[in-house]
Amino acid sequence: MLTTNEMNKKAFILLIIGIVFISTTLRAPLTAVGPIISYIRDGLDISNVLAGFITTIPLLAFAIVSPFVPKIARRLGMEMTLFLAILLLAIGIIIRSLGTPFLLLLGTALIGVAIAFGNVLLPSFIKLKFPLQLGLMTGVFTVSMNLSAGIGAGISYPIADGTSYGWQGALGFWAILAIIACIIWLPQVKKKQEIDVVPSSTNVEKAKSILKSPLTWTITLCMGLQSLIFYTTAAWIPEILQTQGMEAEKSGWMLSIMQFAQLPMTFLIPILAGRFKDQRILVLVFTIFYFIGFTGLLYGDISLTLLWMVALGLGGGASFGLVMMFFSLRSRTPMGAADLSGVAQSFGYLLAAVGPVFFGFIHDATGSWEIPKTLFIVTVILLFFAGMHAGRDRFVSEEV
Repeated sequence: MLTTNEMNKKAFILLIIGIVFISTTLRAPLTAVGPIISYIRDGLDISNVLAGFITTIPLLAFAIVSPFVPKIARRLGMEMTLFLAILLLAIGIIIRSLGTPFLLLLGTALIGVAIAFGNVLLPSFIKLKFPLQLGLMTGVFTVSMNLSAGIGAGISYPIADGTSYGWQGALGFWAILAIIACIIWLPQVKKKQEIDVVPSSTNVEKAKSILKSPLTWTITLCMGLQSLIFYTTAAWIPEILQTQGMEAEKSGWMLSIMQFAQLPMTFLIPILAGRFKDQRILVLVFTIFYFIGFTGLLYGDISLTLLWMVALGLGGGASFGLVMMFFSLRSRTPMGAADLSGVAQSFGYLLAAVGPVFFGFIHDATGSWEIPKTLFIVTVILLFFAGMHAGRDRFVSEEV
C-alpha cells in the first residue's frame, strides 16, 4: 500500500509527464506540414495560394482565440480546459487527414484553436504548480515543444513519400500522440482548481488594464516577431535552400536540424532567465545567433548551411524560451500570466500570420529570395529593441 508521500510523489511525476506530453502536441502538427506541402497540393488538386493558407490558418486561430482562453479557464479550471483542448486537437488532426479540401481547412482551423489554448495556459499553469521551479519547468515545456517540432519536420516527408499512407498518414500520425496526452492528463481533470475560477471585478479590471501598459506591447511585439521568424522559416527555408541547389529531402532535414538545435537554448534560457532580475543580456545572446544564421544564409557559403541552421536554431530556441518566461516574470499571479499570455499571443500571432504570406509575396514579386532574406535581418533588429525593453526588471501591473 502506498504511503501519502509515495502517492504525492507519483502524482507529481504524473503531472510532469502530462505537461511533457501536452507540450509535444503543440507544434508537431504544424511543422509536419511544410516538408509535404507539395504532396498535399497535388493530392487535393488545390492552388498554391490555398496550400499556403494551411500554414496561416493556425496563426489566425491563435490570434482570434487567445484573448478568450483565460476567461474559459477561469470558468472550467485550467486542468479541464487543457484536457478539452487536446481532445479537440486530436479531432482536428483526424479531420484534417480525411482527404478533402474542406476537411483539410476545417481540421486545420480546429487544430489552431486547440493549440491556442495550450500556448496560453501552459506557461501560467506552470507558474501556478511550480512557482519554485519556474525556469526549470518552463525549460521542460519548451524543450518538449521543440523536440516534437523537429521530429515532425523530419519524419513527415519519409512517411508521405515512403509509405502507402501518403500525406494523409503523415498528418494523421500526430492524432496518436494527442490521444495519449489526453489519457495521461485525465487524473489532473479530477483535481480541484487551486485558484478562483470565477473572475472578480478586480481581476477583470486588471485584465483590461494591462492593455495600457507599454511593457505588455513590447512583450507582444517580442512574441509576434519571434513567431514570425519561426513560422516563416518553417514555411520557406526548405524552398530557399532548394533554390540554392539543395535536394528537397535534404532541405527538409535542414529544417529539422534547425528545430533540434533549439533544444539546448529552450531548456537553458528559461532557467537563466528565472535567476536573472534583468534579462537583457539574454536578448543580446539570441540576437547574435540570429545574425550569424541569417547573414550566413544571405551571404555565406552553401557548404556551411548546417552551421547557419544551427545558429538559427539556437537563436530561435533562446528567443522562444525567453518570451515564454516573460509571461510569468512580468506578472505577479498565475492568472495575471494567463492574461498577459492571452494578449501577447493574440496580437503576436496576428503579426506572425503575415510573415509566410508576405515573404512569399515578395518572392513572387521579385522572382528572388534576396529581399526576403534581408527582411529576416530587419526583423531580428526590431526583435532586439523590443526585447531590450521587455527584459528590464519590472511588472506589467506597475505600469498601469
